[in-house]
Amino acid sequence: MADGGRTSRRHFNLVATFASFRHDAGMAAEPRLWILARKLQALAQTGLEFSTNEYDRERYELTSKIAAELMAEQCDTPVEKFQAMFDAQSGYATPKVDVRAAVFREGKILLVREAADGLWTMPGGWSDVNDSPREAVEREVREESGFRVKALKLAAVYDRAKHPHVPPLPFHVYKLCFSL
Repeated sequence: MADGGRTSRRHFNLVATFASFRHDAGMAAEPRLWILARKLQALAQTGLEFSTNEYDRERYELTSKIAAELMAEQCDTPVEKFQAMFDAQSGYATPKVDVRAAVFREGKILLVREAADGLWTMPGGWSDVNDSPREAVEREVREESGFRVKALKLAAVYDRAKHPHVPPLPFHVYKLCFSL
């Protein structure tokens, strides 16, 4: 089916940042160092949210910087980009929610072209605050393809980090796939 002319830049601007990620194609999941760096960042973010002790806050800020350095070592992305992403996050660290739509018509599936790499994918992107997952996936399909759809059912939920995606993202992501 046709490309709607736009993909979710909110979702894929992170992917474009790490285009040169060094990854062993035979790996089933993300590299252990990446997973540990993401865990350090989540601990630092949560610690900064709840700590009132200035010395603890300094330790959490240092932990966040170490996480950024570890991620920067895995790709040709400056440590400052990671630190800026991490600095923009606050509150208790939780996984982000990505929604995807499997839209079938006459035995064909709707695909859209990614802005980041030019490859084809099911329409979708980040779920916005105050949107239900159903509302988010319907909006994403409309924005990316121009089609108005109704989500029929949740077909799958998976942890993006447990599957071979290249590059991995600096934040933990749950993917919700709907059939429409």
